[in-house]
Amino acid sequence: MQTLDVISVNIWQIVISLANLLILFLVLKKFLYKPVRETLDRRQREVDEVYSLAQEVLDQANSDREAYEKKLLGADEECDELIREAQQNARARSTSIISEAEEKAAGIMRRAENEIELAKSEAESTMKKEIAELSVRLAEKLLEREINAADHEELIDSFISDIGTEGNGGGNVGNRH
Repeated sequence: MQTLDVISVNIWQIVISLANLLILFLVLKKFLYKPVRETLDRRQREVDEVYSLAQEVLDQANSDREAYEKKLLGADEECDELIREAQQNARARSTSIISEAEEKAAGIMRRAENEIELAKSEAESTMKKEIAELSVRLAEKLLEREINAADHEELIDSFISDIGTEGNGGGNVGNRH
């Protein structure tokens, strides 16, 4: 019989144990489960808020990056435009400088040609005066001697041709007028 006592089942102990277990479950549910559940829910909300905030920051960062890339692209285009404008201004300026230089060179050439013409006119005028003076001297010398008109003409022609070859390096001054 001893063996039966060990194996025997006491129903009242089982019922009391089940009642204790139920009471313990209800107490734990009332005092422990709800506060733990609320704490878990609150922490979940905080985590969700952090994730939400992180997503907002990520979205803002992406939009800022896109705006930055657009601005950078715009800056590149603006830089290219400024370079094109500078090149156009440089071309226009170089064209202007070349035109001014050509105009100045043309003006200098015109002045030089005018000065050459003036010097040429003065030289011709001077030569004419010298020829006239020499003609007067020749006439004075001829008057000192008596000669006829043919001799006179011959003397003047030879005198003018001699002057032309001396003053013009071999050219004939008398035939030019």
